[in-house]
Amino acid sequence: MEQNSKGWRGSPDLWLDAAYDLLISGGVEAVKIQALAKAVGMSRPSFYWHFEHREAVLDALIARWESKNTTNLVVQTQKPSQSIEESIFHLFDCWLDVDLFDMRLDFAIRNWAQTSDVLKARLTEVDQMRMDALVQMFVRHGFDRDQAFARATTVYYTQVGYIAMMMKEPKTLRVERMPTYIETFTGKAPTQDEVSAFRARHL
Repeated sequence: MEQNSKGWRGSPDLWLDAAYDLLISGGVEAVKIQALAKAVGMSRPSFYWHFEHREAVLDALIARWESKNTTNLVVQTQKPSQSIEESIFHLFDCWLDVDLFDMRLDFAIRNWAQTSDVLKARLTEVDQMRMDALVQMFVRHGFDRDQAFARATTVYYTQVGYIAMMMKEPKTLRVERMPTYIETFTGKAPTQDEVSAFRARHL
């Protein structure tokens, strides 16, 4: 409160983090300027120091979602690997590491898109970008485009299903099941070295 009395207005990230929390907990309708001001313990005018209007902070949330989830996913599919199994383990890092991919944010964005034609169109584009990255991952490992598309679709829609249902599966159990998922998605079982390296990253 002492900082507030001296005119401290917070930072854009402080307000954006509060907007994120409201979006996750209550959906886009919960992201209101008054609610944000209350969450950060500041006045409404302090919000306007950083954002021109409510739509600006909503746009910033969408930008954060794209930068974090989509950019990281594409990067993970492009990491050097000796096999398709190793590549998919890199992708699976996203499903286990919130610093790489925020499933709650993806869920919130997908719900929000049901009430916004503009965001729904952007979500369609983003899903296509992610799918293209997965298809290319399979192609790089020798799959023809039809096989790559079918397998990439299966991988991606399986995860979208996890997100849509907000599956809460113990991390240890999910890590243990992932080698079997990989065999299902690729037709080949990962090597023990690949499995061990993946488990070492997450357990």
